Amino acid sequence: MASTAGAQQVRGTPGAPSAVMTPQGLQLPSPTPPFTGAILPNAVDSTSAWPPQVMPPERAPNVLLILTDDVGFAAPSTFGGVIPTPTLQAVADTGLRYTTFHTTALCSPTRAALLTGRNHHQVGFGNVSELATGYPGYNSVIPRETATVAAILQQNGYATAWFGKNHNVPAWEASAAGPFANWPVGMGFDYFYGFVGGDTSQWQPGNLFRNTTPIHPYLGTQPGSWNLITAMADDAITYIRTQTEIAPNRPWFIHYAPGGTHAPHHPTQEWIQRIEAMNLFNDGWEVLRERIFENQKRLGVIPANAVLPPWPDFLPRWDSLSADEKRLFIRQVTVYAAYLAYTDAEIGRVIAEVERLGQRDNTLVIYISGDNGSSAEGSLNGTPNEVMYFNGVAMTAAQQMPFIPVWGTDRTYNHMAVPWTWAFGTPYRWTKQVASHFGGTRNGMAISWPARIADRGGIRTQFHHVIDIVPTILDLVGVPQPNMMNGIAQRPMDGVSMAYTLPPTNAAAPSTRRTQYFEILGNRAIYHDAWIASTTPASPPWAGLTAPLPSDVMNGYRWELYDMTADPTQARDLASAQPDRLRMMQELFTMEATRNQVFPLNNSGAAMVAQRPGPAAGRRQFVYTGPSCCTQANAAPNILNRSYRITAEIEVPQGGANGMLVTQGGRFAGWGLYLREGRPVFTMNLLDVERVKWEGPQALPPGRHTIVFDFTLDPQGQAPFGHGGTGVFSVDGQEVARRTIPHTTPITFAWDETFDIGMDTGTPVDDRDYQVPFNFTGRIGRIVVEPGETLVTPEVMIRFLNEVQARARDAERPAPGVAPAAPPARRN
Repeated sequence: MASTAGAQQVRGTPGAPSAVMTPQGLQLPSPTPPFTGAILPNAVDSTSAWPPQVMPPERAPNVLLILTDDVGFAAPSTFGGVIPTPTLQAVADTGLRYTTFHTTALCSPTRAALLTGRNHHQVGFGNVSELATGYPGYNSVIPRETATVAAILQQNGYATAWFGKNHNVPAWEASAAGPFANWPVGMGFDYFYGFVGGDTSQWQPGNLFRNTTPIHPYLGTQPGSWNLITAMADDAITYIRTQTEIAPNRPWFIHYAPGGTHAPHHPTQEWIQRIEAMNLFNDGWEVLRERIFENQKRLGVIPANAVLPPWPDFLPRWDSLSADEKRLFIRQVTVYAAYLAYTDAEIGRVIAEVERLGQRDNTLVIYISGDNGSSAEGSLNGTPNEVMYFNGVAMTAAQQMPFIPVWGTDRTYNHMAVPWTWAFGTPYRWTKQVASHFGGTRNGMAISWPARIADRGGIRTQFHHVIDIVPTILDLVGVPQPNMMNGIAQRPMDGVSMAYTLPPTNAAAPSTRRTQYFEILGNRAIYHDAWIASTTPASPPWAGLTAPLPSDVMNGYRWELYDMTADPTQARDLASAQPDRLRMMQELFTMEATRNQVFPLNNSGAAMVAQRPGPAAGRRQFVYTGPSCCTQANAAPNILNRSYRITAEIEVPQGGANGMLVTQGGRFAGWGLYLREGRPVFTMNLLDVERVKWEGPQALPPGRHTIVFDFTLDPQGQAPFGHGGTGVFSVDGQEVARRTIPHTTPITFAWDETFDIGMDTGTPVDDRDYQVPFNFTGRIGRIVVEPGETLVTPEVMIRFLNEVQARARDAERPAPGVAPAAPPARRN
């Protein structure tokens, strides 16, 4: 099936309106072909000729590339789990199931690698975009030397579209002001409908875009009646139908990336009830894990010699829990399972439309079940608000009990407890963020192409990686990897084609991928010829920002060694028995890391506060003169961990005014300055646990007014972030409210919500005060935000973390999963 580059091929009569041309493909875009008609002085004596339309090779398939989010290897029923995924199963039954397929262990890196065919550090995504730093492997900018598969297929005549999650726009470019070169429409996609960022509410996505325009289609709907998982499928179905009806001979490439099952877990009530009725989780996480392991052996999706590693001591046993705790945790995982089943069902609707339109036989479907292992970003007890986790705040199970009735609705930004996460990685250890072990990097995948795959329902066990997908697509479509795109020389792809695995005769063929490195946040591994060397995670992902980590990232980690042929679940460490092999593997990692821009290694949370480019960089005054919306955090003024002043110059009409003046964030963390019943109000929403208010005593009369909120931070405190301070609220030069608070939000507001002027998109900072969009009914003269110098720089953060981690190392080390120091902010 390998493609060969040759001359440009014209099909049909040259010069005819129906003529099409397949580019030679090594240099894109293809040059304009010569005119094939005849030009004489008189038109009557001349012969017209049209340039041929660019089209891919004859019978090139449609391509539907599906990538779900945060789905562990063992979550879907297709790979032994108990959560029904009939769509994934149908793809596997009509094609092949890949059981030794790998991702990078984290969202943005996997997605960048998937779309470019290069290792994630090669394309600037050694970490998620929000943690970008100014090194080539970590700057979150995909180079022009590494064009996406969409750009290649687009230049070869494909229609291209992206639906769902986009976690690869540099954070400072993620606003309506652009620039848009690093958005889907600038990277080879004709059309984009989805959200920009790591996750979003599926009920009220504040970061949803059509192409580059922010949209809010949930406005005016009843709570629970609109959900992005369904809306996204609807939009994709419309796109496919339009393409098929208008241009049936032009194949399409669609990247379909739903938010499921990344937190927040937001399925419809119907799906929660369906899963609840199945009673899948009543016996607890250890029994679930054993049941999954038995299913996997029966299905043949793990090797016959695989062993189930023991349940880790640092996770609680089910029989140690109270009845109330069990009730909470069952509710958490039931909602998660409903979210996965719902997401799979909506993907099924998209594939059903392809079938209805008669396109299924020649459509290549690649369904990757998760961009990394199952997520542990919800704490040992789970959380009703994931924003708490990223601010270092945890709730006990008892504190979460009141949320059970609304778990999964728009009133929660919910995540399940870590032990469920661990079970959904069966039979492997560890979770998302941990690149050293298969619990973080192994994901199930199914590929179907009815016209070409004869071994229906077959299983493939060759070791492959997400970088192998683009070479596979190009190979099967029949176009070469270009060496020049838009005049820019292209770096060779790191991936290898998996097309050799498709024929039944090659079911047991040796893998063509002999070596692959892994690295995320200092945890790393190197695979070579069925051996893997892995660092021991120094601290689990759920332990928090202040967990002890080696300060010497390169040499401070212990290494493990595994023979994957004899020990496919990394259960028997051979590092002590084979030191020479381990040393060779470590040297190989260093070589691969050097070649792929992995250095400098960084396991520090200081990247969270790194200074980045963009419209907000270095500014001390932001001026807005009218309504605007949807500016994401890195392009907006930052008031965290600093003193600041917000000034609103407004005009109130006759009859009074109400509405939002300026806001950032929403229901789960944020702030807002607004008029409620004509009275000025400033609200700080501290992680949906406490709301602190400054209010004017009376409604503003008609006329011009100046409202000022002046906050002075108290720099005292053990940590450099989350300090308290004093807010002074003034109207027309007169102080109307003053309040001192002990702490503020330390790290981040709700990231799926935006900075808005004159309105509020997404969710309210206080549902009791108003509902979105809460448009201001007066006139805005100027809104001025003046942030002071931050107390938190990367240097301050590194010094603080080093001090905390040194104290933790000096003290008796706690069991993994137990935070060794006070969290960055107290629970409010």
